[in-house]
Amino acid sequence: DIRETAFVYAITAAGVSHAITQACSMGELLQCGCELTRSRAPPLPTAGPGTEGTAWEWGGCGDDVQFGYEKSQQFMDAKSKKGKNDIRALIDLHNNEAGRLAVSSYMRTECKCHGLSGSCTLRTCWRKMPHFREVGDRLLERFNGAFKVMGGNDGKTLIPVGDNIKPPDKQDLIYSADSPDFCSANRKTGSLGTRGRVCNSTAMDTSGCDLLCCGRGHRDETVVLEENCLCRFHWCCVVQCRKCSVRQELSLCV
Repeated sequence: DIRETAFVYAITAAGVSHAITQACSMGELLQCGCELTRSRAPPLPTAGPGTEGTAWEWGGCGDDVQFGYEKSQQFMDAKSKKGKNDIRALIDLHNNEAGRLAVSSYMRTECKCHGLSGSCTLRTCWRKMPHFREVGDRLLERFNGAFKVMGGNDGKTLIPVGDNIKPPDKQDLIYSADSPDFCSANRKTGSLGTRGRVCNSTAMDTSGCDLLCCGRGHRDETVVLEENCLCRFHWCCVVQCRKCSVRQELSLCV
């Protein structure tokens, strides 16, 4: 029950919610479709040129994120709920919810103008999910700031470990055990180690060799790769390519 596991649970729950919601909007599922907006108040106009006096209404095909959220709950939480008084189950349920909220809490409003000669006399608006890349980036931030917790005496609560630490909110990731050393290969933990990993010898960020090689250094190696080149389209309908050899300089962890 480590920090990396928390991220896996969160992004999996987010992925289920996102994929089902998207399938609903695309008409690929019989049980759902576009978001119902009959009971929703009209959207507020956004500031900008040409929006004064513009009529607004809900329309288009809004993403029914609530349906995806509920199906993700049913799919991801069922196993953990059976032992929900266990600390591991409580942590899994929390991280699942954090993943779903990374989708549902960041819905945005998109609009399209209608009118003669490019005028915007009416705007049709709908609710849209964030791109999944945004969801992943947001969960990565939560991973970097994840909270270590322990179980309370009542078996139903989680308490942050350490002094003067605020309780994690619903969108924070939590874990209870320290991560093993992933620098060396370990079949028990499933770690492949970092030996032979490709890195960037000039980068100072997370792709740099200093970090990815765990301080063990790297070696530079020249490799010859084959890739498609001189591709041509032939009517109809085939693309034919030649194989070209390309030399690349790689930095590999030792």
